[in-house]
Amino acid sequence: MEQSKEIKYNKVIIALSIAIPVVVALLFGVNLRKMGFDVQPLSFLPPIYATTNGLTAFILIGAVVAIKNGNRKLHENLMKTAIACSVAFLAMYVAYHMTSDSTKFGGEGIAKYIYYFILITHILLSVIIIPLVLTTYVKAWSEQFDKHKRIAKITFPIWLYVAVTGVVVYLMISPYYAH
Repeated sequence: MEQSKEIKYNKVIIALSIAIPVVVALLFGVNLRKMGFDVQPLSFLPPIYATTNGLTAFILIGAVVAIKNGNRKLHENLMKTAIACSVAFLAMYVAYHMTSDSTKFGGEGIAKYIYYFILITHILLSVIIIPLVLTTYVKAWSEQFDKHKRIAKITFPIWLYVAVTGVVVYLMISPYYAH
């Protein structure tokens, strides 16, 4: 890829890597119902977005199996699907939190420490994964497969961890959702 295109893509990756977490954090603090809007809480979304996270994990594993078996087209399609699932998760997550009160974890003792460890690492790595996924994707898209493969070895386990821990966080907090 020519140098000017690479610089352009890097600028876009940096901008998105900053903008996405900032926008999510800002929207997370917006509760439309508390602002006087007559919207129904989207309380049905958490199991859907948790399922989407789980699906993402399986798709990522399938994508790795596909590329190891030499099926580049299947790998490409699965990775695009994993990205779409992650975007869908993010949209549902933000929509839920904009219309519903946050749920507090009610567990005690060691369960509480485990929950918060998983939650905090999930959140931190979900921010870190954004530039990694974008960079990995751009390297493949621009046919820089050696660079793609090197960064994918870092991106894959982190993205898989984020997807799996998203499900774990949901399973741990779901008993405390208001019904």
